[in-house]
Amino acid sequence: MPASIYEQGLDKNPANYVPQTPLTFIERAATVYPDKTAVIHGPIQRSWAQTYARCRQLASALSKLGVGRFDTVAVMLPNTPPMVDCHFGVPMLGAVLCSLNTRLDSAAIAFMLEHGEAKVVIVDKEFSLVMKAALQVLKEKGLNAPVVIDADDAQYTGAGERIGTVEYEAFIAGGDPDFAWRMPADEWDSICLNYTSGTTGNPKGVVYSHRGAYVNAISNILEWDMPKHPVYLWTLPMFHCNGWCFPWTIAARAGVNVCLRRVEAAAIFDAIRTHKVTHYCGAPIVHGMLINSPAEMKQGITHQVKAMVAGAAPPAAMIEGMEKMGFDITHVYGLTETYGPASVCVKHDAWQEEEIGERARLNARQGVRYHLQQAINVINPETMQPVPADGETMGEIMFRGNITMKGYLKNPKATQEAFEGGWFHSGDLAVMNPDGYVKIKDRSKDIIISGGENISSIEVEDVLYRHPAVLAAAVVAKPDPKWGETPCAFLEIKPGAQVTPEEIVAHCKQYLAGFKVPRAVVFGELPKTSTGKIQKFELRGKAGSAGAIDV
Repeated sequence: MPASIYEQGLDKNPANYVPQTPLTFIERAATVYPDKTAVIHGPIQRSWAQTYARCRQLASALSKLGVGRFDTVAVMLPNTPPMVDCHFGVPMLGAVLCSLNTRLDSAAIAFMLEHGEAKVVIVDKEFSLVMKAALQVLKEKGLNAPVVIDADDAQYTGAGERIGTVEYEAFIAGGDPDFAWRMPADEWDSICLNYTSGTTGNPKGVVYSHRGAYVNAISNILEWDMPKHPVYLWTLPMFHCNGWCFPWTIAARAGVNVCLRRVEAAAIFDAIRTHKVTHYCGAPIVHGMLINSPAEMKQGITHQVKAMVAGAAPPAAMIEGMEKMGFDITHVYGLTETYGPASVCVKHDAWQEEEIGERARLNARQGVRYHLQQAINVINPETMQPVPADGETMGEIMFRGNITMKGYLKNPKATQEAFEGGWFHSGDLAVMNPDGYVKIKDRSKDIIISGGENISSIEVEDVLYRHPAVLAAAVVAKPDPKWGETPCAFLEIKPGAQVTPEEIVAHCKQYLAGFKVPRAVVFGELPKTSTGKIQKFELRGKAGSAGAIDV
C-alpha cells in the first residue's frame, strides 16, 4: 500500500525537530534577560548571564573529569546556589543528576551511590560526616568511590569537614564559561535520578527524562498563571522531585531563585518582605508553621504571595488559615514518579461565593490533571475500570501521560507493576466526585479496617486539625482484640496550648461517626521526613502500646 502523502518527504530534520529539554530555558533567559537577577543567597546576587556561565563552567569542569552521557553525578546539597547550577550544568553533558535527601543516614546514601553508580558527588560541609561514612561503606565493599567535591557556604558555621579533593568554587573556576554544551541526543534521554523514601526495604530509583522535565516545568507555569520574572522562594527542597521541576520553571520565566538554607518561619517571612517574594511551594507542615507563627512575625507583607501546597492531603483548616493570612494557595498533588505535582485543584470563581469553610473543603481536593498531563483517573485496580463519579466509591489514583517517570532504575519488575494496564498506579485511594475532581481518602496501607468498616485516616485527621490546640496530626491503626483495628491519634500541640485526650475525643464525636473516633490519643512531636511528611510507619509501631480511651 502506498505511503500517505503526509509521509512522503516530510521527515524530521534539524530545522524542524529538536529534542525537548529544559536546558533551553536557561540559554534563553541568559540571552534575553542577561542582567535580570537569577539567584539570591544572602549577600550573593547573580544575573542570568552569570548563572548561565557558571553552569557551563560546571559542565566543562565535570567533562575534564571524564563525566559524559548517562554518567551519574550525585549531589548532597541544601537549597544553595550550587544546587541551582547543578540542575543545568550536569545535564549539559548528557549526565544524570542524582539529588540525595540531606536527612538520610550513611547506609541509605551508600546504597544510592552504589545503585546509581555515581561517578562524582558534590557535598555541602553540613553533610560531610554522613557522606564520609557512606564512602567508607563503599570502600569496605571494595567498590570505587566517586570523586568528591566539597561545597562551602558562608551561611553554614556548624560542624563538618572537607572530605574531597577540591572545593566547588575552585572546581568550576577551572571550567570554561563558554563551554559548548550539547543538546540531548534524544528527549527520552535521562536527566535525573530520584530515590523514593524507602520506608520498607531499599528505596527505588525513579528516572526522569528531558522531555518529562521540560513538560512539567511548562505545566507549572500554566497551573499558576506565572508571569515573567517571578520571585520564587526555595522553601521546598530541590532534592525533592528536583524541586517539583521549579529550577527549570523559574529559568523559563527568567525569575529569581531566592535560596533558603533552612526552612524556618522567621527566615521565610523575612525573605518574603525583603525580596518581595511572589511564589513559594511547600508541604502542609510548612504552611502550618507559618499560620501558627506570632502575628508580629507576619507584619509588613503587603503584596500578593502565591503558595503551592502538596504532600499529604492538606487539612481544610490549613487552607482556611492561609486564606485568612492573605496568601493565595493552590493545591497540587503528585508523587516522585510524576515529577512532583501532576494534578491541581483548579479554583472556580463561583467558589468565592461560598463560606470560607466550604471553599476550604473544595480546595482540599486533589483536583484534575495538569495541563500537560494526559489523564488522572480513579480506577478499580482489580478490573482496571474507572469507578463511578459518585464521590463515594473508592479506587486507586492512576496517571497517564508525559509527566510520568521513565521507570525504576535496574528494577524491571517494579516498573512493570507500576505501569500495569497502561496506567501509573499511585497507591493512593480516592473517590471521583461528580464534577470530575479527585479526592484522596487514604494511602492503601493507611486505611483502618475496624469491625469490617473502612476508616479513612485522612478524614479523621481533617477533624483533628479543626481543634484549636492541634498543630499536626497523624492517625494510624491500633490493633484491637474486638474490632481488629481502631484509630489511634498522634498529635503535636501548639506551643502554650493545653488539651486532654478526653477533650480531643469529645471534639471528634461532634464530627465523626462513633466507630471513626480515635480510641487512643498520644501527644508529642511527630516524626517527619525532610519534606514535611509525617512518617506514619514509625507511628504504627508505637500505636500498639498506646493507652485506650473509653469512647
